[in-house]
Amino acid sequence: MMSNQDGKWWNKKISRRDMLKLTGAGAAGVAIGASGFGGVMNAMGYDVFESVVGDASNKVEFYGKHQAGITTPVQKHVFFAALTVVSSKEDLRELFKKWTPLVVRLTNGELMADPSTNTRIPTSDTGESVGLDASNLTITFGVGPSLFDKFHISHLKPSELVDLPHFPKDQLVEEWTGGDLCIQACADDPQVAFHAVRNLVRAGSGKVEIKWSQAGFTSFPADGSTPRNLFAFKDGSVNPSKKEENDVIWIQPGESKSWLTGGTYLVARKIQMHLETWDRTSLKDQEATFGRYRDSGAVFGKKGEFDDFDVEEKDVNSNYIIPDTSHVHLARKSGAQMLRRSYSYASGVMTKTGAHDAGLLFISFQKHPSQFIKVQNSLGRMDKLNEYVTHRGSALFACFPGVQKGSYIGEAFFNAL
Repeated sequence: MMSNQDGKWWNKKISRRDMLKLTGAGAAGVAIGASGFGGVMNAMGYDVFESVVGDASNKVEFYGKHQAGITTPVQKHVFFAALTVVSSKEDLRELFKKWTPLVVRLTNGELMADPSTNTRIPTSDTGESVGLDASNLTITFGVGPSLFDKFHISHLKPSELVDLPHFPKDQLVEEWTGGDLCIQACADDPQVAFHAVRNLVRAGSGKVEIKWSQAGFTSFPADGSTPRNLFAFKDGSVNPSKKEENDVIWIQPGESKSWLTGGTYLVARKIQMHLETWDRTSLKDQEATFGRYRDSGAVFGKKGEFDDFDVEEKDVNSNYIIPDTSHVHLARKSGAQMLRRSYSYASGVMTKTGAHDAGLLFISFQKHPSQFIKVQNSLGRMDKLNEYVTHRGSALFACFPGVQKGSYIGEAFFNAL
């Protein structure tokens, strides 16, 4: 695989004449030190693997100041994986170097095939996304606090990168908690998202293992309005605007360790939603729980989903218009902002109870974990939503800044080791 002057990855086309040159006397000079035909090809600057015909339509650009998959428009599916590192930091550096061109190919909707096998199903790719386009695939990477302890690199660990504190209604399960690394793959096709994580982990065999994972989904109405969660309420109505991103999401120079400038923090929470209990609750009480009307998504006292509101506003009887135990009231009262990018999940039933094992894979991005902690503490035990949900999984990761052409994922971090 080669890089041209503007840094794009591509493969050279080989004509019949070039092939004859390579297999004749003219190849003798370049074949020194090469091993067989493949070695000759590599010595000539050709990649012995060629792309299976890929479809790069619906592509999201991989390179940029920030990682894709954060402020990128939300796709329909996610496959999220937390990984355990089982090798050295030098091996991990080489893995991220290996991952970078692979991610470029994946997000371009490309596969790799060995032409010597005379098959369209690739040998260096698991092949289940053959015939599918890029599906707006984005792949986002982060590092967890445990990685710094494992590698004894506390000097590089941001002070704020510590496990999240215990919150009310937390009943965390170890198998869904923590992780040395994370990979968030989002796409408009679930198989494309799964394929991406599968092949990245496969490429890291012997270096990383999956600790826990979760697939998720969301559906967008035809009018482009906000998607709904499994409680049928619109989810993600309040998110920072473009002009607020530097204040809310992106870490600026001097705000953390230098390797994290341009990055952000990812909070992942697996939240079980008790659908059977919710379904026995009246619509009036459901709306009071959120502080929003279910149909329009507007907060109490307003008509539009995005209408601004004063959380302290009261009626003529001095009662809060938005109940002070509602999710909206308590979240707004915290005064903290974050970017929410959550997905629903459904994983069968709970074997002991027969209840749905379903809920929300809550994902948020913020420039400081305290933003999430402040909101969660504000919700506390007063949040009426706590009657219907239980937090089962939790993790925090520091997400690298974006990648420039010619660089690799996490280069600033690994250069500081």
